[in-house]
Amino acid sequence: MALEAAEKAERVILRYFKDDIRASLKPDQSPVTLADQESEQVIIETIKKHFPDHGFLGEETGQQNQTSEFCWIIDPIDGTKNYLRKIPTFATQIALMHKGELVVGVSNAPMLHERMWAETRSGAYCNGSPIIVSERRTLADAFLVTGGLRYFERTNSLPMLLRLMNQTQSYRGYGDFWGYHLLAQGKADIMVEANTRIWDIAALAVIVREAGGIVTDATGQALSLQSNSAIAANPQLHPQVVKIFQGFKPLPL
Repeated sequence: MALEAAEKAERVILRYFKDDIRASLKPDQSPVTLADQESEQVIIETIKKHFPDHGFLGEETGQQNQTSEFCWIIDPIDGTKNYLRKIPTFATQIALMHKGELVVGVSNAPMLHERMWAETRSGAYCNGSPIIVSERRTLADAFLVTGGLRYFERTNSLPMLLRLMNQTQSYRGYGDFWGYHLLAQGKADIMVEANTRIWDIAALAVIVREAGGIVTDATGQALSLQSNSAIAANPQLHPQVVKIFQGFKPLPL
């Protein structure tokens, strides 16, 4: 059903992608398009047909039915700035949280032809094929992916990131969902971000976890609705990265 919602959202998103895309600015100065708004509404409507009593937390529409023990967490276009510039690295994120635990995740990147999904204790998949994280054990052998550098600077954690970069084999700043996609397939080994919201990482956290990885916030704590940082890696590397980020202080929500 979450896959059905992602497919319907994809049709809306690609229809706008073919044309001139116009955006307005939200109060936090991040862009939002009609494609963001309409695709999120399509996702909610699709899920509500199956689960009318479930709650929702969407990047564009906010929270609905907060009393439900089930909460669908939605980012209709993760990578809106890429989308606006016709850069193909954007994706739809849909996750289900049950009593505070993330149990379902779908990440659909139509222009990359990558549709990933995972469910608790059922494995992770990309386009129907099982995926698994790498087995690299040392930072010296690791490929690191990072989010935006300005947020590491704002959290006074840029020295931590530089320390990590200097200890890894290679690093790139892909940002958004793509770093997690690479991690879940074993193509990258570590993903770190200093500024996220739960809708940016909820679905990806399920996928990485079910692919055998670990995802926490940058302090090493389990993800929650209030999380706004992330460290994701295979089980061998995750504790090493968390150790480097000891003392990390997240930005206030």
